[in-house]
Amino acid sequence: MSQVCAVTGKTPLTGNNVSHSNVKTKRRQMPNLQKRVLVNPATGRKERVLISTRGLKTLMKWANEGKKVDITKLA
Repeated sequence: MSQVCAVTGKTPLTGNNVSHSNVKTKRRQMPNLQKRVLVNPATGRKERVLISTRGLKTLMKWANEGKKVDITKLA
């Protein structure tokens, strides 16, 4: 399973750990992804999605505004 948010499309970032002696080793910064079962507003069916906490907040905002978006077609 790839580490990609269903709403925002966030993926892991790469960078370096830098020690005091300036030795650099590779590292990955993972997005805060959660496995959630959500009701798809467009179809009304429950769907299992991997979503970041920012994406979950965005979906809640859209729901409060009354937007009907299909979760499977995002990102």
